[in-house]
Amino acid sequence: MQLFVSDGAPGNLPVLAAAGRAGARGKLLIHIVGPEERVVPFLTRPKLPVLKLDSDRYLFSTSAICRYFFLLSGWEQDDLTNQWLEWETTELQPVLSVALYNLVVQGKKGEDVLSPVRRALIHIDHSLNRRSCPFLVGDSESLADIVLWGALYPLLQDPTYLPDELAALQTWFQTLSVQEPCQQAVESVLKKQGILAFRSYLQKQPQPSVPLERPVTNEPEEDELPAHMLSEEEIAMAATIWEQGLEALPPLRPRQNPVLPVAGERNVLITSALPYVNNVPHLGNIIGCVLSADVFARYCRLRQWNTLYLCGTDEYGTATETKAMEEGLTPQQICDKYHAIHASIYRWFNISFDFFGRTTTPLQTKITQDIFQRLLSRGFLLKDTVEQLRCERCARFLADRFVEGICPFCGYEEARGDQCDKCGKLINAIELKKPQCKICRESPVVKSSQHLFLDLPKLEKRLEEWLGRTLASSDWTPNARFITRSWLRDGLKPRCITRDLKWGTPVPLEGFQDKVFYVWFDATIGYLSITANYTDQWERWWKNPDQVELYQFMAKDNVPFHSVVFPCSALGAEDNYTLVSHLIATEYLNYEDGKFSKSRGVGVFGDMAQNTGIPSDIWRFYLLYVRPEGQDSSFSWTDLMLKNNSELLNNLGNFVNRAGMFVCKFFGGCVPKMTLTPDDQRLLAHVTLELHQYHQLLEKVRIRDALRCILTISRHGNQYIQVNEPWKRIKGNEADRLRAGTVTGVAVNMAALLSIMMQPYMPTVSTTIQTQLQLPPAACAVLPTDFPCFLPAGHQIGIVSPLFQKLENDQIESLRKRFGGGQLEDSLELKVITFPRAVKRDNCKHVSVWGGIIYALGKNDSLILPKAKVSKAEAPTELANPEQIKLLTDAVTKQGNIVRELKAQKADKAQVTAEVAKLLELKQQLALAEGKPLEAPKGKKKK
Repeated sequence: MQLFVSDGAPGNLPVLAAAGRAGARGKLLIHIVGPEERVVPFLTRPKLPVLKLDSDRYLFSTSAICRYFFLLSGWEQDDLTNQWLEWETTELQPVLSVALYNLVVQGKKGEDVLSPVRRALIHIDHSLNRRSCPFLVGDSESLADIVLWGALYPLLQDPTYLPDELAALQTWFQTLSVQEPCQQAVESVLKKQGILAFRSYLQKQPQPSVPLERPVTNEPEEDELPAHMLSEEEIAMAATIWEQGLEALPPLRPRQNPVLPVAGERNVLITSALPYVNNVPHLGNIIGCVLSADVFARYCRLRQWNTLYLCGTDEYGTATETKAMEEGLTPQQICDKYHAIHASIYRWFNISFDFFGRTTTPLQTKITQDIFQRLLSRGFLLKDTVEQLRCERCARFLADRFVEGICPFCGYEEARGDQCDKCGKLINAIELKKPQCKICRESPVVKSSQHLFLDLPKLEKRLEEWLGRTLASSDWTPNARFITRSWLRDGLKPRCITRDLKWGTPVPLEGFQDKVFYVWFDATIGYLSITANYTDQWERWWKNPDQVELYQFMAKDNVPFHSVVFPCSALGAEDNYTLVSHLIATEYLNYEDGKFSKSRGVGVFGDMAQNTGIPSDIWRFYLLYVRPEGQDSSFSWTDLMLKNNSELLNNLGNFVNRAGMFVCKFFGGCVPKMTLTPDDQRLLAHVTLELHQYHQLLEKVRIRDALRCILTISRHGNQYIQVNEPWKRIKGNEADRLRAGTVTGVAVNMAALLSIMMQPYMPTVSTTIQTQLQLPPAACAVLPTDFPCFLPAGHQIGIVSPLFQKLENDQIESLRKRFGGGQLEDSLELKVITFPRAVKRDNCKHVSVWGGIIYALGKNDSLILPKAKVSKAEAPTELANPEQIKLLTDAVTKQGNIVRELKAQKADKAQVTAEVAKLLELKQQLALAEGKPLEAPKGKKKK
């Protein structure tokens, strides 16, 4: 490895400290070059430091170089570290560069130096205090600590710029500064010159500008700010708006059909990542895409923005062919079947699509081929011969999803031929170690096939210019920014856009008629064709970047295709396409302590949630409450019960129900006269502040945090009722009864406001409250920016009843067991059968069918290799016993430990071989019980 540095470059510090920390200093050949030297040949401007790997690849981001050194030492990546690195790049470096320039180049001192960076220092200090850990990520130093320490050292080496009140930051900085790798880095870079060591380098750099602050950001962690002190003006304004009543609401704008952009209005186009048609979505899929987008779409409509929300099923590609083979159906039949399942699930979850379409349409072919032809005519496509895996037994080239093997990057044993689900890296199938055909489990061979490539390097400059304009004024989530930068960091490579498949959009080019477009080239074009199936005026949305804001929602694994691949295709097509303005990506939602798995019966899938007896709004609330915004989160049955019983039943439901019941019980169902006291006006101002915060957060698509504003307002309401005790005052004198009326009237109006704020999150509960309170229709459709009196004195409300039911522990434990691997596979899953006609029962102990092929296990536990096929109609539907699966799983684990111990002890080879054979047999039995395809025993020829 070769490290190129320039004397006085601040980035040298964290890089050398990370190399020392990882024990890599001795492996480095360090070159000192001038600050103007362009080490990386494909960059247009100098960038230092740079690490050149032995593979001739370059790393030229400080954090990327540090990450590489840590990975060499066996460090495993984690989300919190990634968030800190993103924050260091996007938030710390811009202000730190200003502070250093002021200090080193301009010779400024004191507040001129500290002011730009003060907020960032406070953020680090608060984070250290909140976690009660000595370091940023845990109890020992991490990659994040080294990178941030190295960035801050040039400034904080002078105690003047490390304020005494930031005690946690002081301790952290001093602890790291005395560690040997950090001390060695300081000696190498500063050379006993102190801050002056950086002057020559910084003088040659352009003067940085102070970045604009934003009131609400997508930072990984939010500063804890002191409680807002209400001013007299804020209190008076809240009282004035209240008195205006419904007149304070903006006029209701009727929705058009179809929804089309309107000049002079805010036009919001919202998409959810298109779910693969062949899978039933689980809770993680639902929160990651459609539910998050639905909340934002409902909010936009409440703001009366011109809003179109679209989604649909992604139906082409290898995944569909695979599923069709599994179920003995044609690809089109599979698409029809699962499209209906998806649509049904989303209806039950109350997802408010304006249109839910699909990609297997003539318009998808037309638009995709048009973009392809435009790219071809402009020279943005390449032809090249590709080495591919071919299964000789199946007599076909294997598309990515027909191949599994060991990931070449992280060693994950079930990596797909296109991407590793564990480390997230994209893979060429031929890079997999020990690849296997998913159809027959044979080892494929490498052969050549000609394909078309999108010339991403030729489009990289256009992409960077577009990203530069877009990211500066947008609300991309930190993970979306980080993933996109990681793609650009090493330079883009040509990307194959064709596949040797039958089921897909055909390639309209001579010599390629037997191929289809790679699903990730044309799947994102599905947004356009789905819109075209909604309205023939689709181009008013998709070729109108000046008037349309495009919000795209997805899980983080889909980011590169929306931030790099499709934008490059659209930019190269040169047809004025609307590109994403705000890319909103979630992390992953896990199930309890593991992952969702349909085959193992682990986790709640969309078609199962409605059979739990828990209403869809409760599912919506909890998924949004634990939405994985900054890092992975987990669904927990216990936590679901606690949140339902505390936040919904005892907090929100209790307040709304009490407010309505007091009107009915004490005032005959009519809202009483209200005479506001200064305390009441102060409460209105507090509610208004929470409403303002709710708007700010949702405008920035901080969905989870905005939900907490609703719960905070209801807590204010409960406290207000509890302090004023209207049930007692109603029995008192005239003044007490008047006070009871005021408290009841204010409370029921807070309930009315909450019903509108809840609409994006729990639309059914929202409608129920509005019906109970008889809220005027005009008020139901618009969420104001301030808090007016919705229900004036004399307004008649309806019948009030409880909104939520308590979840009992026995009920939750039963559901936990049912969805923890205990439920039976339904008719959509692979079946384990005991007697297909094609195999003689006398010879078999277990039989399974996969892809129409019979796999059988003989009575002596030997594998009967696949010879015959069986149709779905021929396959009986006796299901596997979940208890048997658990016993086999435990047996595989136990036998695996025996094999590992024998290998560690270097036992006799014959003994190890015998125990390995037992392990393989157990794995085969487990695969059969789970309905998975079997591997032939290695080393034996198939007859």
